[in-house]
Amino acid sequence: MKHMEHDQTERRKNEHIDICLTEEVEGQGISTGLEKFRFKHRALPEIDFAEIDLSTEFLGKKVSSPFLISSMTGGTKRAWEINQRLAKSAEAEGWALGVGSMRAAIQEARSVYSFEVRKLAPSIPIFANIGAVQLNYGFTIEECKKAIDLIEADGLILHVNSLQEVFQPEGDTNFKNLLPKIEEVAKALEVPIGVKEVGMGIDSETATRLMEVGVDFIDVAGAGGTSWIKVESYRSHQTLREQAAEAFKGWGNATAECLIEIRKDLPNMPLIASGGLKNGVDAAKSIALGADLAGYGRALLHNAVDDSEQALSDQLKRIRFELQTAMFGIGASSIAELKQTQSLRQS
Repeated sequence: MKHMEHDQTERRKNEHIDICLTEEVEGQGISTGLEKFRFKHRALPEIDFAEIDLSTEFLGKKVSSPFLISSMTGGTKRAWEINQRLAKSAEAEGWALGVGSMRAAIQEARSVYSFEVRKLAPSIPIFANIGAVQLNYGFTIEECKKAIDLIEADGLILHVNSLQEVFQPEGDTNFKNLLPKIEEVAKALEVPIGVKEVGMGIDSETATRLMEVGVDFIDVAGAGGTSWIKVESYRSHQTLREQAAEAFKGWGNATAECLIEIRKDLPNMPLIASGGLKNGVDAAKSIALGADLAGYGRALLHNAVDDSEQALSDQLKRIRFELQTAMFGIGASSIAELKQTQSLRQS
């Protein structure tokens, strides 16, 4: 039975990769909201482009740039190859790195290798990842600790993906009374614990409740990028779910909206912006709206399957250059100055 579950999980992970690479999986009728904001250009920036400093702190740890490769995949040979490329590029460019859901590695030792990224990325922050709902399906504090130990992680992300699970044919949909269990995990772990959505966004009320039970950081993972409802509808082969997915193609909280709400109500909460970010200007806008890090997921996937690794490295360099250039265009010489800028206007 255990091997059958592992094989099913492996098949699902490979299908997710294929669908995200080949199908149209962005939400429709909803955007990140970042396009509604523009920076007021400063013709005389009065700073030296070469001196712009992208280093910052996250969870008390100094990082050389405010970027995160968001949790994507793991549990298969193909995922291992992708994670290797992501880890090498993240280490070279100074990005933090989140791995995909580690449920497979915790349940089946033969999947562990696909998440072993620390040896390729010794200096950057790495985040382990478990579905929060698994706390209602047998996972305990021990499984959370195991996920951290397996990859020598600096923190743990619990992802919340309620609607994805509903549309997933084999989904786990009992999300009842998870807050007390998240609180138990937060109290027991010695590393920071964060919570992220997977593309539907975290609202301020939820973020506040998570903070109250001890969660250390939030990744908003807002709408406007990948819709996991659409992804699951492609693989369900069930008419009901395929048809119902149409009704939810515009569902979710826009990334910009999440950032503004949470930063207003929780001014000191460490905050990651992800969900539909594609370039360095998106990162600049997100940081100006309150984010501490900018996360990229599917936008990197096509280049992460490239055997040469050069395309992925070039993409990360380009995103960095775009952020630096945006900061130059408004006269912000540091991330701290970007966070305080008055140059971002709603258009």
